[in-house]
Amino acid sequence: MTLQRKLSMAAAGVVAALLLPAPALAGGSTPAWQLTPTGTEAQFRGLAPVSAQVAWVAGAAGTVLRTVDGGRTWASVGPAAAAELEFRDIEAFDARHAVALTIGNGPDSRVYATSNGGHTWTETFRNEDPAAFYDCMTFLDRKHGLALSDPVDGKFRILATRDGGRSWQVQPTAGMPAALPGEFAFAASGTCIVSAAGKVMFATGGGAESRVFTSRDGGRSWSVTATPIPGGPTAGIYSLAVRRDGAAIAVGGDYETPTAAPDGAAYLRGRTWTVARTVPGEYRSGAAWTGRGDTALAVGPTGSNISYDGGRTWKLFDTGSFDAVDCVPGACWASGTKGRVARLTHRH
Repeated sequence: MTLQRKLSMAAAGVVAALLLPAPALAGGSTPAWQLTPTGTEAQFRGLAPVSAQVAWVAGAAGTVLRTVDGGRTWASVGPAAAAELEFRDIEAFDARHAVALTIGNGPDSRVYATSNGGHTWTETFRNEDPAAFYDCMTFLDRKHGLALSDPVDGKFRILATRDGGRSWQVQPTAGMPAALPGEFAFAASGTCIVSAAGKVMFATGGGAESRVFTSRDGGRSWSVTATPIPGGPTAGIYSLAVRRDGAAIAVGGDYETPTAAPDGAAYLRGRTWTVARTVPGEYRSGAAWTGRGDTALAVGPTGSNISYDGGRTWKLFDTGSFDAVDCVPGACWASGTKGRVARLTHRH
């Protein structure tokens, strides 16, 4: 997929901090966004919450922001060397350590790492293969991480680190099933590849069907399962979320038709993906478990949805635009354009 096509997915969005109080998302309360400006107009598809106080976002024009006070203030901490590049994912371990991915064909796909809160960054990987295009990253723990590239020579490519992102190695593809014609991953929210409890999953679109690849050995071998979410040249699964118990949800659609996404959300039952009984009905680019029971969130350019039953039914609660969403214990955050930050409140 070309960089122009990837960048054209930039639907309007906001950066949002979603703090969940003790009775958060309980029945009888309605979630609502309370916006707070961050002082930037950049679009952030890369999102890495660490806690209710610490979070990182990364996005257009090499912009990286960090907050250590719950989003009340943000500091611009991006690497100067990436000013002309497009960040689409960031993974953070605390207020000082983070790893960020830029996207693009060939050398525009890079990884940068910081160990001092973004005061300095080190470029730890630069893609030299013009056929590769890296979309997203996940870390299984502080040391072991994987980055996903669109297919090269008919197979998706995995990049791996075993030292917290300080060095990376392209992995053999012997254990990777073949890609479908036209199949690729979407660099929409940093969640085309996710992991939990040693299980890694990545999602696809672009081909005749959307699929989910799964690895249980750190990315060395993969199985693949078709899903009922429709595929197509610009359609498929844009985001996955997986819990430690293996429960998983997928959302997507077609970014070229954001207001119509039939069968655009599914949940995993055993090894089978099932369409949600009530789908958002519109294109969604990000999904996350809140960490509270079966409650999950989905966001996209036309609004935000919430599910209280593990992704089986979804309810619209906001019509603002978002790109990505992620959660840590006690807090969830979402990101997008116009540099706004919002806090979730509950109306009874």
